[in-house]
Amino acid sequence: MDVLSLLATVLALAFEQFAHWRYGVTGLLGLLMLALGIKVRSHVCSSIGAVVLALMMTGPAI
Repeated sequence: MDVLSLLATVLALAFEQFAHWRYGVTGLLGLLMLALGIKVRSHVCSSIGAVVLALMMTGPAI
């Protein structure tokens, strides 16, 4: 297995666990929508995921 691929996978899993711990299930769903939208090149899906993540991160500040 390529070292760069392994490092990217570990980093993605760590970020996913952080998002789930910090923002709960809604943050994890937003991250999933964003990743899925990028993977299948769906602008609508990735935009929904990005908006959900942005709302989760700025929610307490508003």
